[in-house]
Amino acid sequence: MSLIHRRLNRFGLSSVSAWNVHIREAVNRNDPMESLLLFREMKREGFEPNNLTFPFVAKACSKLADMAYSNMVHSHVIKSTFWSDVFVGTATVNMFVKCNRLDDACKVFDGMRKRDVTTWNAMLSGFCQSGHTYKVFSLFREMRLGEISPDSVTVMTLIQSASFEKRLKLLKAVHAFGIRLGVDVQVTVANTWVSSYAKCNDLESAKLVFEGIDRSDRIVVSWNSMFKAYAVFGEASDAFGLYRVMLCEELKPDLSTFINLAASCQSPETLIQGRLIHSHAIRLGTDQDIEVINTLISMYSKSGDIFSARFLFDVMSSRTCVSWTVMISGYTEKGCGRFGSLEIGKWVDARADRYGFKRDNLMVCNALIDMYSKCGSITEARDIFDNMSEKTVVTWTTMIAGYALNGVFHEALELFNKMIDLDYTPNHITFLAVLQACAHSGSLEKGWEYFVTMKEVYNINPGLNHYSCMVDLLGRKGKLEEALELIRNMLYKPDAGIWGALLSACKIHRNVKVAEQASECLFNLEPETATPYVEMANIYAAAGMWDGFARIRSMMKLKNVKKYPGESVIHVDGKNHTFTVGERDHEEHEMIYYVLDCLSMFARDEHILHKDMFTNLP
Repeated sequence: MSLIHRRLNRFGLSSVSAWNVHIREAVNRNDPMESLLLFREMKREGFEPNNLTFPFVAKACSKLADMAYSNMVHSHVIKSTFWSDVFVGTATVNMFVKCNRLDDACKVFDGMRKRDVTTWNAMLSGFCQSGHTYKVFSLFREMRLGEISPDSVTVMTLIQSASFEKRLKLLKAVHAFGIRLGVDVQVTVANTWVSSYAKCNDLESAKLVFEGIDRSDRIVVSWNSMFKAYAVFGEASDAFGLYRVMLCEELKPDLSTFINLAASCQSPETLIQGRLIHSHAIRLGTDQDIEVINTLISMYSKSGDIFSARFLFDVMSSRTCVSWTVMISGYTEKGCGRFGSLEIGKWVDARADRYGFKRDNLMVCNALIDMYSKCGSITEARDIFDNMSEKTVVTWTTMIAGYALNGVFHEALELFNKMIDLDYTPNHITFLAVLQACAHSGSLEKGWEYFVTMKEVYNINPGLNHYSCMVDLLGRKGKLEEALELIRNMLYKPDAGIWGALLSACKIHRNVKVAEQASECLFNLEPETATPYVEMANIYAAAGMWDGFARIRSMMKLKNVKKYPGESVIHVDGKNHTFTVGERDHEEHEMIYYVLDCLSMFARDEHILHKDMFTNLP
């Protein structure tokens, strides 16, 4: 006798209400399959489900996200007398939404005679989760015209849609609506606003919302939302200071707290804070969680302590594909990609293959493609790409970005076109890689074509990095006024990267007028960074404007801006060799510079020889 039958015999279920209690209990203890088996037995025993039964079994189908079971339950709903019940209809809509079948959800939604705010919220949530922002706000308009009063769930769905598109003005409009509705005082809504403002690159607004939450109402999730906001901006010091305040208020941190705090420490300057956070995680016993360890590995890698990252990786009792991916990425950034150490890259590749994490594992293979690309070994990267039985948008994007990074522009654009032909939908990162390829190859027409396609065909709003590529592309072609006009018409406030790209172009084309505008913005954005001062001084010097040159030098002295010499690092026979501008302190510097002088003379002689050959042509 099966377990289900033994339970039924023991309980002696004799009414629909009794069946409903056990079906609901099975769902609540996260056993959706048992709920559906109980529903089947209920039907076999001759009991007809009521308007409470169907929401329970629909919830079970939602947890399984299985279309076969969902269609079966839906057919029972249609045959019953409860098909027009608002609770049953709402549960059915939510069931199809969770199964990612929006068309079926819409059919049920449109066929409902009566709909309450929960029904509308279920449909809004479906469009939001699928990234259909326009449909979310279009449906919300219908909801308002239908005189349905929205609630906090409605507002949170609108917040998530606005943050998904990273549209700050839209998010602020939703915020104003939430205040007018009176839901802004609810801590769950405020937490959502904090994280959403961070996603839209508005840290100050995130801080204001967090500080506006009453201290007695703040829960751990509130603090975690703020830590996550700081992590987005890499503000480790502020995150660490806020963590101290949290501890003083005697709130106990959870796993998400340490994950977000570790994620904010992503540079060598924040390594000390990162170690302190790690030690506190050990003290509270949360350091054994796999997700925490993976974040700590990433933290140590990006902070320059690859040895600590590797130690954590080696002592893990079990590893996931994420563990391998962050470790490979760590070697990519600090070992392989930065110093061009192909030997380390191949060793990591072999280890991943040996432990079975390379075979048909998308995340690991994508990381290896990225690693080989940054090591300059684009052939090995393409071999992994070609041998993958399954590819995602991330895979195609990584390979395209690899080609762009290595100057193989034709193949990058060719691969992008092939990706489109195979019906893959590019994302904002894909277009960034394509625009970078166009910028480096000087393909202005292609660049504009992809920039327009991104907006008009794929409904992707260009970010700061996309605009930076276009400014760089226009600048390389000498179209500096057009680049300046593009910056003025941007949806966002231009950052230092955009103004820096324009200033570099001005240096190439010796345009003092535009350069002065770009440098002035850079001086305000990054007053202590030497690069814009040096470039502007060089532009003045090239134009013979020595008064301007002297003024820039005086500004640097007044602001105590220091220019640090450039460095080059090469990896030979397992050892890193650093060369600094103006210094000759390498142990073999005499031989190195003797060979360099010989190569320079050879290159000069070759140039003169070729010049003479073309000059003497008849």
